[in-house]
Amino acid sequence: MALLQISEPGETSLPHQRRLAVGIDLGTTNSLVAAVRSGSPEVLKDENNRPILPSVVVYEADGAVSVGDIHALSQPTRSIVSSVKRIMGRSLSDVRAIRLPFELQADDESMGMPFIPTVQGLQSPVEVSAEILKALRRTAERALADEIVGAVITVPAYFDDAQRQATKDAARLAGIHVFRLLNEPTAAALAYGLETGAEGTYVVFDLGGGTFDVSVLKLTQGVFEVVATGGDSQLGGDDFDRLLAQAWLSAHGLSPDKLEHAQWRALLGLARSSKEALLELDSDTKEISEVFELDAQTRLTLAVSRQGFASLTMELVERALTACRQTLQDARLSPSDVQGVVMVGGSSRLLNVRLAVGHLFGDCLKDTIDPDQVVALGAASQAHLLAGNALASDGWLLLDVLALSLGIETMGGLAERILPRNTPIPVARAQEFTTFKDGQTSIAIHVVQGERETVADCRSLARFELKGIPPMVAGAARIRITFQVDADGLLQVSALETRSGVSAQIEVRPSYGLTDDEIASMLEQAVAHSREDMQQRAVREALIDLEQLIEAISAALEQDGDLLSAQERQALDNEITQARKVCASQDREALVAASERLGGLADPFAERRMNRAVAQALTGQSIENL
Repeated sequence: MALLQISEPGETSLPHQRRLAVGIDLGTTNSLVAAVRSGSPEVLKDENNRPILPSVVVYEADGAVSVGDIHALSQPTRSIVSSVKRIMGRSLSDVRAIRLPFELQADDESMGMPFIPTVQGLQSPVEVSAEILKALRRTAERALADEIVGAVITVPAYFDDAQRQATKDAARLAGIHVFRLLNEPTAAALAYGLETGAEGTYVVFDLGGGTFDVSVLKLTQGVFEVVATGGDSQLGGDDFDRLLAQAWLSAHGLSPDKLEHAQWRALLGLARSSKEALLELDSDTKEISEVFELDAQTRLTLAVSRQGFASLTMELVERALTACRQTLQDARLSPSDVQGVVMVGGSSRLLNVRLAVGHLFGDCLKDTIDPDQVVALGAASQAHLLAGNALASDGWLLLDVLALSLGIETMGGLAERILPRNTPIPVARAQEFTTFKDGQTSIAIHVVQGERETVADCRSLARFELKGIPPMVAGAARIRITFQVDADGLLQVSALETRSGVSAQIEVRPSYGLTDDEIASMLEQAVAHSREDMQQRAVREALIDLEQLIEAISAALEQDGDLLSAQERQALDNEITQARKVCASQDREALVAASERLGGLADPFAERRMNRAVAQALTGQSIENL
């Protein structure tokens, strides 16, 4: 009798062809990794059984790097980086105005990319993010018991081309193949739509740690169409924490500028925990009270109530609502046209935020899926499909849009839009331009992004030059500029003079991101130093073994040194002295040999101690009792 091949609905019936893929929510405050298992997406837990990994990277002086140690935020002696997502893909001039919990430093060769000084040298935001992604990859491969073939990584809808490219660079550095970058609101809607089978017009309200995104989506028979998107790339939970911390300092006549980075980081951590504790209160007037030790002489008593917090952060909430109204206007909709508002991001749990959103849209808030996990779950579903594990006939279609307009600079410093915001992607579109002067044989093309009319108010993405145009009178040349945006939201621009066939093109990359050579160099260094790293680990392990042996024997001598003769004691003391000297070396063989000599010399002493312990235990005992 033939056996029936069993498979999950919508999955390939050939288990050996299944490819392990994950969805990653690389967040400002926390990060998660999820995968489809047994037909449904689930967040994967790390070795400590944590589903959520704090986006905190700690650099130690001995070369070790750890990720997720939230308690490190209050330890000023270590190199700690948190909220690095806020400076991903941005230039130093872009982030100077942001009060960050770590220092920034320029590098003349980086063309504007900020670097973070640590005990292990300067680290770029891409490298820090890569450490978080490495930890998530390890969690996934441990939970799935195999290597992953790729991932869908989510980004804020308002991330521009530079920020998206920086995210892909970090993934490559972490050894992760990126199937696709997926906008966070789209991922959330995908998870929600699959979970409930909902159809209609929905708003995704995504207030994360560092960014705010709002998207209007239409869900119809498996088609997830993003109608409009908006938000504020400088609004997030970190800003709520910052306002509370500043208010506390102001109440004591202090300014944040007077605090060291470590002090400011610790105060922000206290503000965040107080903000979260407000969720548990049953009264608007009850206070959360904390004591903050600014230094050995200064202790600050800090308090906040839900009512006070709402008043303090009213302006931030209104900024989010303004973005919601503008996005609805772009979609030509009113709040009454919305069937539900999907709440995403840890900061969307705040009571004053929920009340304000409910007041704008009515009683239609949707939170059946954990706001902290919904983005990762949606990304996992998309990764499962892109890996080829789901049948195409049972798949769904994602129609995402551009968050910001793309165009070029024209005469007078004006920005000519070629791809307006909210254009569905992937997309390709061309527009013709001409020369300004007689005999012009080249044209400089400046690619910009933004909604303003002048180039000075938009973001510069790239510059390239079209050369070799035959001399013509002004206005005779026909130069076709083509913009192509892929599903990740990444841009390619080409220019063609149609009469002569002269052409040029550029793949737009941030001037302060990592080049292919830089990423390749980093990966090569990791491989090249792998043997060295293993040797250092072996030395460190041997050193720890010897130090523990010395400590144990020294303690035993204090307690039972009388078991040795003066000559034996002197020999053991001499060997301990020699072993301590060996500890200062980096010679693994010498460390191991010292451990063996010391252990061998101490063996008779250990036997006598054991005999004494047994004798003491038997003293006064009868055979019957034993």
